[in-house]
Amino acid sequence: MSIRPVKQLSPAVPTMEGAGVKLHRAFGFTDPTLADPFLLFDDFRNERPEDYLAGFPWHPHRGIETITYVLAGTVDHGDSLGNQGTLGAGDVQWMTAGSGIMHQEMPKGDANGRMHGFQLWANLPSSLKMTDPRYQDIKGADIPEVIDDDGTVVRVVCGDFWGKSGPVDGVSADPLYLDVSVPPGKRKTLPVDTYRSAFAYIFAGSGHFSSASRPFGVLTEKEIGGEEILLRDQSGNRTLVVFDTGDEVTVQAGEEGVRFLLVAGKPIEEPVAWHGPIVMNTREELAQAIRELQSGTFIKGQA
Repeated sequence: MSIRPVKQLSPAVPTMEGAGVKLHRAFGFTDPTLADPFLLFDDFRNERPEDYLAGFPWHPHRGIETITYVLAGTVDHGDSLGNQGTLGAGDVQWMTAGSGIMHQEMPKGDANGRMHGFQLWANLPSSLKMTDPRYQDIKGADIPEVIDDDGTVVRVVCGDFWGKSGPVDGVSADPLYLDVSVPPGKRKTLPVDTYRSAFAYIFAGSGHFSSASRPFGVLTEKEIGGEEILLRDQSGNRTLVVFDTGDEVTVQAGEEGVRFLLVAGKPIEEPVAWHGPIVMNTREELAQAIRELQSGTFIKGQA
């Protein structure tokens, strides 16, 4: 067994999307090979309704799959094909945009005004860019949970892990998508297929991932004594960890424990041409999609 070295470690960056939703972006719109087949990962976490209620009004998608995982609050969604519904805490939506849809997502807070969720974009290979759109809406109660002897808890959203299979299926990237909680001070090794790209996103607690080299920290802005200073800290809240090759990852949880998403998928290794949520292989295909969007011929068929 070989531990995957850490290839990149970085904090998620504050940004704004939709009609004015404040969120943190771990990666996206830069190097499409960083976590191929995954293109973008956003953490939308707010406690002030004015920072998210404007939501993500009607916008197009083509050539990708979007994975939305809600931890707190709700997200109302609808599309041009007539699909609509609400995602609640613990729920997942895996949407295959394929040939194209118009879509909207409107977040709402819980009773205390809190909203927290993640959205991941997975690329589609050229052979599936124009496939029919498809939805998989999964209730939190249907996502299997495994508890190990040391208290580690893993929710299996997609893929096979520790004898459980996630409810999301038929996805191009054949991904592994886990929500992992490791108790304080525990060290945990988790298997990951050697031939898949993999990353972790830490969103609660702290810890560090071991590799062949010495574990290292990321520059994190913290307030100490009323002043903002930069500290080189262990991997902490809102930290992206991109792994190199190997067949397992090892994490050492900090004093408060650590919770993170562990995501892996088969690389596509094809050219990427994208304009926002429209992702094709060539500039010509992208220009054609934009012409169709402008002429009203973007939507190709029913799911």
